[in-house]
Amino acid sequence: MLGKLFINNLKMLVRNRQALFWSLAFPLIFTVIFGFFFGKGSSTTGTVALIDKSSSQLAQSIEKSMGETDLFKVQKEDNVDQARDELKRGKIVSVVYIPEKFAVAAPDATTQITLIADPGNAQANSVITGFLDKFLTSASFEAQNAKPLFTINVEQSVGGQLTYFDFVLIGLLGMALMNSSVQGVAITMSKYRDDKILKRLTTTPLQSWKFIAAEVASRLILNLVQIGLILLIGVYGFDAHLHGNIFAIFGFAALGAILFQLIGFTVASLSKTTQAAEGMAVAITIPMMFLAGVFFPIDQLPKWLFAVVQYLPLAPLLRMMRLVALEASSPFTDWRNITIVLSWIVAALIISSLRFRLSDE
Repeated sequence: MLGKLFINNLKMLVRNRQALFWSLAFPLIFTVIFGFFFGKGSSTTGTVALIDKSSSQLAQSIEKSMGETDLFKVQKEDNVDQARDELKRGKIVSVVYIPEKFAVAAPDATTQITLIADPGNAQANSVITGFLDKFLTSASFEAQNAKPLFTINVEQSVGGQLTYFDFVLIGLLGMALMNSSVQGVAITMSKYRDDKILKRLTTTPLQSWKFIAAEVASRLILNLVQIGLILLIGVYGFDAHLHGNIFAIFGFAALGAILFQLIGFTVASLSKTTQAAEGMAVAITIPMMFLAGVFFPIDQLPKWLFAVVQYLPLAPLLRMMRLVALEASSPFTDWRNITIVLSWIVAALIISSLRFRLSDE
């Protein structure tokens, strides 16, 4: 009976093509968008206009180094006013102006170059300023026949370089699990109740736990398909780096799917109508999507807000998944993460089991 119910629920999910499409397409759209911006071939901060009026060897070295870096693209310009206009229209992110007498062998030579920056693009400004400052500092030491006294040695904690896209890809896995599970279960169960389908099931020999188990199992298949598609696009489409065990990633994804499906049942048990379930599900998922670490580390939040959001169900799940996927380390490094996730599972299970009834109208 349980197996047949599982197959029938799975068929219903597949036959509802519009809902199935958006369940799969929504996270994939996010993956593709972030992949184009932060995946392979998209690590540059934008285009920098270079106006080189100097004939000095140092100016030529700056131009060569800027052309070889992959931090930004270089566009040669001759007119400062034209470059300023392109900066205002957003076609470039900044202008580097090397004056005519920069580093020339003359009494009135200048030692400064000018960076004309867009105040609204702090990230690009930081990257370009850092590049130029490092280059000119090195040139200054070389001109004085001196060497830096203190240096930094960067040691990678994992097998290779990680990017922001690697970080956000795992966040998108959690977001996909949360949205499809919470909203899918809450809205579907509420609609079943509105249509009296749940009440009709009470007239059959079917036990309620079997109905819930079949529903969870069939949606778990959908969740794992979601995870597989997101990882395929992220890794093979945009060169994302995954250093951990792929089966462990899927294992924690399944744990997250069960967690959010139980939250979905909790929402359905607490809401009286489908519209109420929709509103409650959105009120849960949207704040968590932005505050639980999908797009940025939550430790960047103000301390008072971090003290709260670190206990949201999505936050510890993402921390464990990133430990596995990005650092190839144990997800149980901090036992608080698994404790919080299991606590949410137990709480959602208790509330849904006490409140959710097939006979509710």
